[in-house]
Amino acid sequence: MHRMALALGLAVTAEALSFFAPDTLPWKLGGMAIAALAVWLAGLDVYRKGVAALLRGKLNINALMSVAVTGAFAIGEWPEAAMVMALYAIAELIEARAVDRARNSIRDLLAMAPEMALVQGGGGEWVQRKAAEVEVGATIRVRPGERVPLDAKVTRGESAVNQAPITGESIPVDKAPGMPLFAGSINETGELEAEVTAAAANTTLARIIEAVERAQGSRAPTQRFVDRFAAVYTPAIFAIAVATAVLLPWLTDVAWLDAIYKALVLLVIACPCALVISTPVTIVSGLSAAARRGILIKGGTFLEQARSLKAVALDKTGTVTEGNPKLVEFFALRGMDDAEAKLLAAALASRSDHPVSKAIAQGLAASNLDVTNFKALAGRGVEGVVSGRMFLLGNHRAVHERGLCGPELEERLASQEAQGRTVTLLADDSRALAVFAVADTIKESSRQAIADLAKLGVSSVMLTGDNQATALTIAKQAGILDARGDLLPEAKLGAIQELQRRYVAVGMTGDGINDAPALAQADVGFAMGAAGTDTAIEAADVVIMNDDLRRVAETVRLSRNAHSVLWQNIAVALSIKAVFLVLAVFGSASMWMAVFADMGASLLVVANGLRLMQSRTRAENRSGDLS
Repeated sequence: MHRMALALGLAVTAEALSFFAPDTLPWKLGGMAIAALAVWLAGLDVYRKGVAALLRGKLNINALMSVAVTGAFAIGEWPEAAMVMALYAIAELIEARAVDRARNSIRDLLAMAPEMALVQGGGGEWVQRKAAEVEVGATIRVRPGERVPLDAKVTRGESAVNQAPITGESIPVDKAPGMPLFAGSINETGELEAEVTAAAANTTLARIIEAVERAQGSRAPTQRFVDRFAAVYTPAIFAIAVATAVLLPWLTDVAWLDAIYKALVLLVIACPCALVISTPVTIVSGLSAAARRGILIKGGTFLEQARSLKAVALDKTGTVTEGNPKLVEFFALRGMDDAEAKLLAAALASRSDHPVSKAIAQGLAASNLDVTNFKALAGRGVEGVVSGRMFLLGNHRAVHERGLCGPELEERLASQEAQGRTVTLLADDSRALAVFAVADTIKESSRQAIADLAKLGVSSVMLTGDNQATALTIAKQAGILDARGDLLPEAKLGAIQELQRRYVAVGMTGDGINDAPALAQADVGFAMGAAGTDTAIEAADVVIMNDDLRRVAETVRLSRNAHSVLWQNIAVALSIKAVFLVLAVFGSASMWMAVFADMGASLLVVANGLRLMQSRTRAENRSGDLS
C-alpha cells in the first residue's frame, strides 16, 4: 500500500509540473521522469501481465491498460499516463482486499478450534498436546469457557455447548455422555471428557472450510456469462479504439493526436473491471453468509439455482420429524408368547442401525439370543436365523409380499397406521408372529419451514418409505398437502423425476442412504448435516448443519437476494461505462476521469456484493441472531 501511495504522490506531482512549471525542456524531462517512476511503481505487475496476455494473443484488462498508458506517454500525455496507472493500481488493490475479505470471512468465522488439547496420558495424567497430533480414540478434557479442539463423543460430564460456529444454532445445546461435540464449539457450563472421533484434518470444522473453499473456486452460471461477455466485449472495444485512432482523422477534421487520445480514453473506459469483479465478490459473499447460518452450499451454481425452486421434496424421518421414533405399542399374535416375541425382535433389531429398529431395540429388554445369516433388506427390514429358524423383522410391505398378511391382521395394521404409527412385524416362514408400533414426532421447526416455503411460492411434497397412512398423518400435521408413502429408494428417484416434469426446478431434502439417489437427481439436494449420513451429505448440493428445515427456505431467499445483487452490479457497471463512452465520443472525458469512473463503479459493485454478508434474514429477525 505504501508503494501505491508513493506512486499516486508522484503522479500528482507530475500533473502539477505539467500545469505550473515553465514550458522548458529540463522541466519537461523532469516531469516525464517523475511520471515514468510513478508508472513503474504502480504498473510493473500490470505491464507484466498485460505483455504476457498480448504475447498469447489475448486482450484482457491488463493488456488494455498497458496499451493505454504506453500510448498516452507516446503522444506526450505523460501526466495523465502516470495518474491513470496509479489510480488503476489502487483500485485493483482495494478490489483484491475486498474480495479477500469475503473469501476469508468463512475461515475467520470457523477456524476457531484451539491448537492445543488437554489429553489423558497412558498413566491417567492430563497433558497439553497439539490438536493436530492427537489420535482418534484419545480422551480429551474440555473445561468451562474453553473451545472444543477436536470432534469427539462425550464420555463423562454434562454441559451446555454453543455450536453456533458450526451449525448456526443460537441456543446452546445440552450435552451428556454419548452425544457428539464439534471442534470449534464452546463449552459453557460444565467440565466434559470426550473420546476423539476424528483427526484434526478431518473434523466437521475442517471439512466445512474445505468445502466452502472448493465452492468459492467454482464458477456460477452468471459468472460464466460475464466471463464470456468480457471475452467478446474487450476485443470489440479494442477494435473500436483502433478504428477511432485511424479513421477519425480521415473522416473528420480531428487532429491525429486528438484522435489517438480519444482512442486511449476509450480503452481506459472500456476496461471491464467492475463487470468482472461484480460476480465473484457477490457469490463469495453469499456462500459466506450461508455458512454463518449453518448452511453449507457446495458452489456458486447451487447458490444461484436455489432461487428457481418451485417444489421441494421432503423425506419424513429425521427431516420433517425428529428421527427418534419410540416403541409405543406391542402385541403378539395368536399362538405366540409375548416374552419369546420380544426376545426374538430385540435380537434382530439390535443388529440394525435403522431408526425404527433402534426404537424397537431400545423399547425392549436386551436379548441374549444369537443371530446368524443376518441380512438387511433395503426398504423392507432385516432377517436372520435364530435357533435354526429364519425370522423376518420387517415392515408391512415386506410381510405382505411374502403373503403372510390376512384380512384380520390387515385391519389391525390399518388401525395402527391411521394413527400415524409405523408398524413392524415379526414373522417366520409361515406366519406373522407379533406387531411392534413405532411413532415419531414432528420437529418444532417443520410447520414453520413449510409455511416459509409456501410464502416463497415453493410447494412441499413428502416422500417416505413409510406407509401411505403414516405419510398422510404426518404431512397433515406439518401442513404438507402432497404426501407419498411406501417409496423405495428408486421410487423416490422416480418421484423427483416426475416432479421435475411438473415444475421448473425441484429440491430434495433428506438424511439417509436411501435418499442419496433422489438427492443427486434433484436440481438442488439438501442434506440434514448433523444427523445425515456421509452418503447423503456427499450426494447433496447443500448441507443444513443444524438439521433445521427452515434453512431450506433461508437458502431460497438468500439465493434470490444474491441473484438480485448480481444483476444490480452488472447494470451499474454497464451503465457507468455507457455514460462515459458517450462523454468520450463528445470529447468531455479525460483518461484520469475514466479511471475514476471505473474505480468508482468497481467499489460500488464490491460494496453492494458485500452487503450479502451483513444481511439478516427474516428468520433471524424472528428468533434472534443465529450466527
